[in-house]
Amino acid sequence: MVGEATADTAPTLGAARSGWRRFFLPVTYGYAAMLITVAALLAALSDAAQTQVILRASTNLSNLLRGNYGTLVSSALVVGDGAAAALLIPLLVCLLALAERRFGALTTIRIFVAGHIGATLLVAAGLWVAVTADWVPVSTTTAEDVGISYGAMAVIGAFVVLLPRQWRATWSITWLAVAVSGVAMGRTFTNVGHLLALAIGLVGGFWLLRTQRVRLPRLPRMTRFECGLLAVASALGYLLLVG
Repeated sequence: MVGEATADTAPTLGAARSGWRRFFLPVTYGYAAMLITVAALLAALSDAAQTQVILRASTNLSNLLRGNYGTLVSSALVVGDGAAAALLIPLLVCLLALAERRFGALTTIRIFVAGHIGATLLVAAGLWVAVTADWVPVSTTTAEDVGISYGAMAVIGAFVVLLPRQWRATWSITWLAVAVSGVAMGRTFTNVGHLLALAIGLVGGFWLLRTQRVRLPRLPRMTRFECGLLAVASALGYLLLVG
């Protein structure tokens, strides 16, 4: 499917890049560099200091109600301790690389941000209702809530764009089923956030298919390299949902 040229770095949504441009991924490399830097700085701190930094960066209900809206950004820069960062960052790079190659930089940012902020605010609203009604303990409002998982799940949902028409329903239903299973097993607000972020990504993906950004009846076939990236991205999604 071919779209009209836009301000995005990839004028044709779904078109595979060729030559050296396939490796020009400023969003992917820049975000990974920030995550690695923050992880390295956290690793240099004591356990107590790490906890304080993570709590201040968290998008928990307490911070949001106090007007600390900067946590909507800072929370996406923290991926946990060294072990978690070493596992998640390489997987995230593969996910973002595929998204940036196929969607372009600006669309990738929009999808990731929509999932991260949208799911965060929806979860916060639900927690406010639950805490007010005494359905969950007040301590939930100060829980650690950082990471890349909401944004990543939105991007995975949006990958429905890249699949042949006959596989789009299967992709959507399968991931929604896994996300619901994660909610049933984990029973935390984070699990609910993953489900909401995935839904946001799916809605965004189908919206892209219905707008003028996508015109031809079939997207260019993914290369073997991109299929490998999709497999790794799917592994990340499964790890986030039920791992």
